[in-house]
Amino acid sequence: MTNRKRNNELKFRVTEEEKAFIEMKMKEAGITNREAYLRKMAIDGAIVISNHTETKRLILELNKIGNNINQITHVANNNKTISQEDIEIIKELMQNIWQLQRYGLSKKHSAKQ
Repeated sequence: MTNRKRNNELKFRVTEEEKAFIEMKMKEAGITNREAYLRKMAIDGAIVISNHTETKRLILELNKIGNNINQITHVANNNKTISQEDIEIIKELMQNIWQLQRYGLSKKHSAKQ
C-alpha cells in the first residue's frame, strides 16, 4: 500500500437517489469499479451549460422559417403549382435551418470545452 500511485483521497457524500443514479450510469458505461468511474468523470466529464436565451432565439427563427414554408405550401396546394421562385425560397429557408442547427451544435460543443 505504501507504493500506491494514487495516494490522495477525495471524499464526497451523495443521497440514495444519487448513488443509485451513479450506479445506473456505471452499468450503462460497462464500468464496475466505482472509484475508476468517478475518477474518469471528475477528470474527463463535461458540464453542459445551456444558454436558454440563444435556444429561444433559435426556436423563434425556426418557427418563422416553418411559417414561411407553410405559407408557400398552402399557395402551392391552392394553385396546384409552385413557381421556381418559391422553390428557391424554400431551399434558402432550409439552408437557414441547417445553419441554425450547425450554429447551435457548435455553441454546445464549445461550451463543453
